[in-house]
Amino acid sequence: MSLSIGIVGLPNVGKSTLFQAITKKEVDRANYPFCTIAPNVGVVAVLDQRIDKLAELTSSAKKIYTTVEFVDIAGLVRGASQGEGLGNKFLANIREVDAIVYVLRCFNKEDVVNTRSKIDVLEEKEILDMEMVLKDLETIEKRAESLEKELKGKAKDKNLEKEMSAVVKAWKLLREGELLFESQWSEEERKILNSYQLLTMKKRLFLLNGTESEVSVEVVETFKKNNWPFLIADVLTELEAADFTAEQRIELDLPAEIQLDVLIKECYKLLDLITFFTAVATNEVRGWTLKRGSTAPQAGGVVHTDFETHFIKAQVINWKDLIDCRGFSGAREKGLLRTEGKEYVVQDGDVIEIKTDG
Repeated sequence: MSLSIGIVGLPNVGKSTLFQAITKKEVDRANYPFCTIAPNVGVVAVLDQRIDKLAELTSSAKKIYTTVEFVDIAGLVRGASQGEGLGNKFLANIREVDAIVYVLRCFNKEDVVNTRSKIDVLEEKEILDMEMVLKDLETIEKRAESLEKELKGKAKDKNLEKEMSAVVKAWKLLREGELLFESQWSEEERKILNSYQLLTMKKRLFLLNGTESEVSVEVVETFKKNNWPFLIADVLTELEAADFTAEQRIELDLPAEIQLDVLIKECYKLLDLITFFTAVATNEVRGWTLKRGSTAPQAGGVVHTDFETHFIKAQVINWKDLIDCRGFSGAREKGLLRTEGKEYVVQDGDVIEIKTDG
């Protein structure tokens, strides 16, 4: 499965700088609002030491990491849902991503134009939230009108009635300014709403762009109190230090781990994703992205659709156990290489070989 993350925010808050730091891809970061018009798209390998160690163990010639697609989308302004700024063009791009990173300006650099009269993180968040709520409300109201006509022309269509029930529930929440992903939904309701690609159904992570000293205690406490997942990072510094080693970063009083690597990990956590590995018979070690709670056949389907439909069993071992046993032979001798069936729930870090009837 592919993972797509949208980078959003008001103009000149550091979105394109973040995109460049993550992807190492040169993009226009001119110091004026709306310098990003078409979305910049970059695919990033998620570097993983587990793959490196497994490749070394198995003498694999090829290493394939999981990937994340990042989409840097033009700056949003108040009134975008009614066409202000780049308006609907921006909002249409958001529909295509799995989750959203809000970049919120905390830095106070006078040489970077601020389109707001002041630096106010919570107000920026509110603007972004409300524009998405208003756009979703427009989408929901249009669908409600269509459903009402369809229901009048059909006698007791249970599927349409269920859809209308979900739509009315969403409409009421949006009218109250609520983000839909924060509300409780049945699996059926969620499936219905996801088919509309609603903006407020997407989970979000908040990147507070500035140094620790530039982010107030009050802001941090507000995010913690509301359980809003956030990360503090000085994006420009991270871009400038993109190629530094951990030792060099520590010398500069930066966190040893690149904060943008932390961002990717947090996105995985946000979407409840895990990584499993294949390392047999192909002379390559490869990482695969999977939804937490998925079964072995579903993991097989990520590798190849036939592996899910023709699944018989899976050989499974935790990557660390495989390293400690110095390979598959040692793992078999110690009984750590397990045979699992269709009900097995894949765990993060599993090394899996799928057996099929094909």
